[in-house]
Amino acid sequence: MPKINTILFDCDNTLVLSEELAFEASAEVLNEICTAKGVNLEQKFTGPQLIVEFVGQNFRGMVRSLSERFGFQVTPEELEDYVRREETAVIAKLRAALKPCPGVDAQLDRLAAHGKYKLAIVSSSALRRVNASIEKVGHDRFFDPNHVFSAASSLHPPNSKPDPAIYLHAMKVLGKTADECVAVEDSKSGTLSATRAGIKTIGYIGPYEDDKKPEMEKVLRDAGAVVIMKDWSEFEDCLDKIEALNQ
Repeated sequence: MPKINTILFDCDNTLVLSEELAFEASAEVLNEICTAKGVNLEQKFTGPQLIVEFVGQNFRGMVRSLSERFGFQVTPEELEDYVRREETAVIAKLRAALKPCPGVDAQLDRLAAHGKYKLAIVSSSALRRVNASIEKVGHDRFFDPNHVFSAASSLHPPNSKPDPAIYLHAMKVLGKTADECVAVEDSKSGTLSATRAGIKTIGYIGPYEDDKKPEMEKVLRDAGAVVIMKDWSEFEDCLDKIEALNQ
């Protein structure tokens, strides 16, 4: 079996603590859409509510899900306008307050120093948002711009996790097989996307509240995560465990 030589990182709440900021902006735009479409919500959407329901999905997928739930129509032109508005609102929040996940910088420094692995980002989020995120926290120094992949921007037509298409696309561009790769994901949809592409996956539960960690560990294991990582300080051990499976 080929040796692992490539690490594919999700971005949101895996490399950067973006989900709370992003979903605040998403909620604001979704509430505007519901008002425009005549949907009478008992309670307006909030960021925490959307995190529970849609973590790991992109905004395009959220709008489509809500249009089906509430029975309103969204034209392709309207959808793209909403997506651009949400993306701009999210990026503004990220540029103001985004921070890296605790401990990830040390691991990326170590990986870059010994150069054993090719590093790439595989995200559901729009490419403009991913680039804004990694630039804000200084992670852009670790990733070749051509090795940052977005299901919302790199695929035609756009897609979203849990579909494996973005991982399959990334491996094709990188010239890698699934056996050469390890993915790091924090959500059910992301883990499903990677595992459906045949990639062994580390499930990262660090950003979740302590009382949610046991539940999320089960969710990610059920979605196919091979090992669970509670903190980035455990990354090297998690990678060793997966590499042992390839021998």
